[in-house]
Amino acid sequence: MKRKILFAAFVLLTGFIGVSAQESNGELQRAEVKKLESMIGQWKGSGWIQQGAKRETFTGTETVQRKLDGLAILVEGRFTNPEGKVIHETLAVLDFNTKDSKYRFRTYLATGMSGEHDFKLISDGFEWGFQIPMGTIRYTIKTANNTWLEIGEFSKDGKTWVKFFEMKLEKVK
Repeated sequence: MKRKILFAAFVLLTGFIGVSAQESNGELQRAEVKKLESMIGQWKGSGWIQQGAKRETFTGTETVQRKLDGLAILVEGRFTNPEGKVIHETLAVLDFNTKDSKYRFRTYLATGMSGEHDFKLISDGFEWGFQIPMGTIRYTIKTANNTWLEIGEFSKDGKTWVKFFEMKLEKVK
């Protein structure tokens, strides 16, 4: 009988410790996600993208919202060319992985492509990117004075960068 009581107490105590650890992880996640606060809002503006010899202009919006009581950020983007055709539509989730102590940026495109990318704070904004067979793609986002400025760059060697994307948005909400 004593063994059953001790076992039950052990199971309960283990459960309480597990819940407590999850709560402290949640607070750490919220604190880290809060550092991305300047991205939250409704943004509207224009930009351009260069793919090969073709350069295309666009207008559109980024809607960035806190989700799950501040544990994650949802980013929705929709951009059209001057004729009104959607040329880029995306959904992304940003959160902080306490196990690895870094941000995760999961992206989903209307083309069916998706990925999980590192996202990091830099001195005056944010940076994220990924490897492709020919080199590295990186995006730099700066949000200041209700303006979102984002550039996309490509490098074959990680040293010389060529801009292929630029977008300037204004905060409308």
